[in-house]
Amino acid sequence: MSVLKVGIVEDELVIGRTILNTLDELGYAHCGPAINYTEAIEMLERDKPDLLLLDIQLSGKKDGIEVAAKLNELYRIPFIFLTANSDGETIERAKKVKPHAYIVKPFTKEELYAAIEIAFSNFTGSTTASPGKTGHPAKEFMFVRDGYVFRKIFFNDLLYLESDANYITLHLKSQKKVMVRSTLNDFIGQLDARTFLRIHRSYSVNINLVDDVFPTEVSIGGIKIPIGKSYKEDLFKALGITEA
Repeated sequence: MSVLKVGIVEDELVIGRTILNTLDELGYAHCGPAINYTEAIEMLERDKPDLLLLDIQLSGKKDGIEVAAKLNELYRIPFIFLTANSDGETIERAKKVKPHAYIVKPFTKEELYAAIEIAFSNFTGSTTASPGKTGHPAKEFMFVRDGYVFRKIFFNDLLYLESDANYITLHLKSQKKVMVRSTLNDFIGQLDARTFLRIHRSYSVNINLVDDVFPTEVSIGGIKIPIGKSYKEDLFKALGITEA
């Protein structure tokens, strides 16, 4: 599990440093700032941020909208436009590259946090809810909110999900736990049904990480989890087990 890394593309260095300080206060990792198109592409290749804060007006001939077009073509991360210019023509150009959020300078820490939250909510919702329907490779991770930050969770590190009313606890290989406000049905709807299978009204497991299967429970990461009677048939079918 790692902290979300935010890349910054901003040609006004004072503003860039202010954004860096704000991201520090919010608990995000960061890279940049890049000040032009070329530096932005180099940063994407070198530092591989999870989200980009992208000023529309940049040094050089190419602006932030052209960076966004390249981002859509080559990379699969959300981006948020930052600009002091909110005129209709700029907004219309910006809309064509489909930003995940748009902030007009000057903005507050709370506004930046809200924009990042909305951007990632929209991004993860659209990319995990319908696996296999795009030309992009399947994602190997998702982001979940943990306080003021979004944590990157790799699916192959996620052992199982445990439900308690309107909260889900994600149990990781590292023995860390992350609590998310969601019902089990809603949360597993964002996951690949071929990998995460509900085996009980309160549990869903990563079937690739199941160690042993007993008549009424499975063992995963040294933890035994009950198998609900109504879920047993689907579990055995998914694991290729035939009862004698």
